[in-house]
Amino acid sequence: MSKISKLRLRGRVALITGGNQGIGLATARALAAEGCSLVVTGRNESTLKKAEKELLRRRAKVLAVQCDVRDPLSVGQLFLQIEERFGRLDILINNAGVVHPNLKVADFPLESWQEVIDTNLTGMFLVTRGALLMMKRGGVIVNNLSIAAKRVFPGSSAYAASKHGALGFTNTLREELREQGIRVIALLPGATDTAVWNVLWPEAPRKKMMSPETVAKAVVDAITAPLDGTIEELTIRPRVGTL
Repeated sequence: MSKISKLRLRGRVALITGGNQGIGLATARALAAEGCSLVVTGRNESTLKKAEKELLRRRAKVLAVQCDVRDPLSVGQLFLQIEERFGRLDILINNAGVVHPNLKVADFPLESWQEVIDTNLTGMFLVTRGALLMMKRGGVIVNNLSIAAKRVFPGSSAYAASKHGALGFTNTLREELREQGIRVIALLPGATDTAVWNVLWPEAPRKKMMSPETVAKAVVDAITAPLDGTIEELTIRPRVGTL
């Protein structure tokens, strides 16, 4: 059996929002290794171009689109480009998200609250709504929520609210799409060594955290699981310590 014939996602097209860094980029790499064609988005043009070049070096078919998931017009343009380039969409990884400094509710600026909610929750809604116009039976949606979707930490009110809301959205979406044969997976990773800790907790013990590649492998395994069952929640935690 040739290496090409072993690729589990050959011929599939995946959209990874926030695919220019962290868990998103690691997931893009893992999907490319399985033969998947990729659409990666990000707001930062520089990191997006860097990610695109890396994925192209891996001989992946890549469409990199600068997109602001908070903006309905930007999201609409994204799907026009996907339709023009690939004409299909099989996998959606809702990964785009932002964090905020540790601040109590009494001190939290409205502008920061709106940015977090608009990106982490409304952005997920806008991208999912666009994707559903292209997805067919057998499609998979993975929403990256983090363990903050089920836990709370003082000083993280906006982030917790966005992720708790996104879990409710994900669970509702799963029930709506069950009969259509589109699987919906809630991804709840624990502490992962990404750039978000520069904002959340600069002194965090990064060596105790999981790598983005660990999360990405679990995501790809869930996507390629046998079709006679479905993984509804995927919780991954660091093995070391209490993170």
